[in-house]
Amino acid sequence: MSFKETFSINGENLLKKIKDLIAEGNVRKISIADKQNKEIISFPVTIGVVGIVLAPIFAAVGALAAILTECKITVERTDSPSDESPSSTADNASNPVAPTPPTDDPHAPQF
Repeated sequence: MSFKETFSINGENLLKKIKDLIAEGNVRKISIADKQNKEIISFPVTIGVVGIVLAPIFAAVGALAAILTECKITVERTDSPSDESPSSTADNASNPVAPTPPTDDPHAPQF
């Protein structure tokens, strides 16, 4: 499941906002539009993307920031980990780990 968020931002803060969004980790796709809602650039953000792959995108966003005074960023996000269903935590509670019996080995970890 995914949802979209839209941010209005000025050009000088555009690159910083894009980097912050990518760092959050639950972003699937980012689109940048001008103030008339005309989409200028859209790119997917995949899990495990490293800086060298994002460098051309950051360069393009930096160039856009130089010419745009105002823009809108639309972010498609996946569900955040904090939105887990209560059933997954209930499953963990119903299956507790059994304690390990003590051993005669003095080097064995004692729980």
